[in-house]
Amino acid sequence: MAAFPRHLLLAPSIAVAGDARAAAGEEPDLPRPLGIGEGAALLAERALASKGAWVRLAELCDSVGHRLAGSVAMERAVAWAAATLRADGLDVALEPVAVPSWWRGEERVELVAPYPRRLRVHTLGGSVGTGPEGITGEVLVVGSFEELAARAGEAAGRIVLYDAPWESYGQAVQFRAAGASRAAAVGALAALVRSPTPTSLATPHTGGLSYEAGAARIPGVALTTEDSAWLRRLAARGQAPVVHLVLGAEDRGTVTSHNVVATVRGRERPEESVILACHLDSWDVGQGAQDDGAGCAAAMEAGHLLAALRVPPRRSVRVVLFTNEEYGLSGGLAYAQAHAGEIALISAAIEADTGAGEPLGFGLDLRDPATGEAAGEAARAALAVLRPHAGLLGPIGATALDVGGSGSDISPLAARGVPTLGLRQDTAGYWPVHHTEADTLDKVDPALLARNAAALAVMGWLLAELPAPLPRVSPPGP
Repeated sequence: MAAFPRHLLLAPSIAVAGDARAAAGEEPDLPRPLGIGEGAALLAERALASKGAWVRLAELCDSVGHRLAGSVAMERAVAWAAATLRADGLDVALEPVAVPSWWRGEERVELVAPYPRRLRVHTLGGSVGTGPEGITGEVLVVGSFEELAARAGEAAGRIVLYDAPWESYGQAVQFRAAGASRAAAVGALAALVRSPTPTSLATPHTGGLSYEAGAARIPGVALTTEDSAWLRRLAARGQAPVVHLVLGAEDRGTVTSHNVVATVRGRERPEESVILACHLDSWDVGQGAQDDGAGCAAAMEAGHLLAALRVPPRRSVRVVLFTNEEYGLSGGLAYAQAHAGEIALISAAIEADTGAGEPLGFGLDLRDPATGEAAGEAARAALAVLRPHAGLLGPIGATALDVGGSGSDISPLAARGVPTLGLRQDTAGYWPVHHTEADTLDKVDPALLARNAAALAVMGWLLAELPAPLPRVSPPGP
């Protein structure tokens, strides 16, 4: 849908009357602020009719593609986002962030016994390489950290495979994140991880690992669920699978990237802000369409629609496209640090980072900054403020409001007591392509993407327009 030029959003009669008064030397009438319900209805209508989010996502995916933090492609994405948001009428700033630069390089894992076969893999982000000669070892298959501990005496000099069936992402991802260090602690040469997904079409999932401080660093690799289950079957038959790994992964130090911060200035309290967040980086596989290109396209379109209103919301709205969420949370941590002096003025932050499925509502995360613990009483008070307005999200189908997680990039703000919300979505189509070559534009439904943009626009408007900020443990200062 075309942009909404500000001059076309003024009623003709108001514009003509204003021109007449100006010619007579009188102060022209200003358009009145929209009521909360009126503004929400207008934003929902325009967002649902617009193709703006889809156009942005298509440009990002097709013109830039994947956006690994620290890469040239990531900085092309930063430049594209800044130019697009400026054209949409937002004030744009690029805030520098130091990010790690990691290079995937060659990734080759082969079964060499009981018979040869190439395995389908992706090296885990941040992993060390093997050197050109590679690593060869017999595979020890375990289904949990507890089983690894029980069989620790068998692990030395072997390659550990964590073949843990999917229960949830939180359950599955622990092996990707900590599996290499746990395996290294018992003398393993490398760690293989079953890809964290409920369904697979022989597509491996990448993602970041975390090495424990002071622990030996061994390579970490994700296998397809199919290959992982196959190796388990071989081991169960006593056929002792042996694999050879050649990984060219390389740590290239630290480089400068940027958070893209675009602001719609508030009409009454511009120093207060509501953040619409996403992360612009992706893994270097696929196009990063759902993770998190869709979230960025939706947030950018929401910012565009808010900027096009004839009168801006009471508070400022900031669209923040964070860098390096995927392996280090560099952008989120840097933003919280750079804006530490205005934490009390950040009324709320909303993140979209679970794809482009049907929007269902929002989860609220509110914490005590002194302890970092969830603040139940304050969260209930905040939800009590929001729930009477849930009907504004009715045309979008995103009326569910409850306590829950918000988003990785805004978690450093949550830890400081800022009320944070996460856009809840149907993720059935998200986890199968998450962090894979299959995370491409064709998996995104344009109509659902428009609904996600509408949900962000309406919730952003509501939070920016409320007479008072949401309750929190430490109330905002003057």
